[in-house]
Amino acid sequence: MYKIIHNREKCIGCGACAALCSDYWEMDDDGKSLLKGAKKNKDTGNDELEVEKLKCNENIEDSCPVQCIKIEC
Repeated sequence: MYKIIHNREKCIGCGACAALCSDYWEMDDDGKSLLKGAKKNKDTGNDELEVEKLKCNENIEDSCPVQCIKIEC
């Protein structure tokens, strides 16, 4: 099981994640990326999504220029 963590506050809206993995990412009306199906962690304020397989998220951490996306195992 993997956890995808997105710090939306840090996001600059470059769109790399949405371009590389549109099954999981989209651009929101505010210009920032949105992790589809994610739930907000009340303690950290980050959006989090648990997945069994990373699929197109495999290199998503490296694609983010401000490193606001993290993957935990």
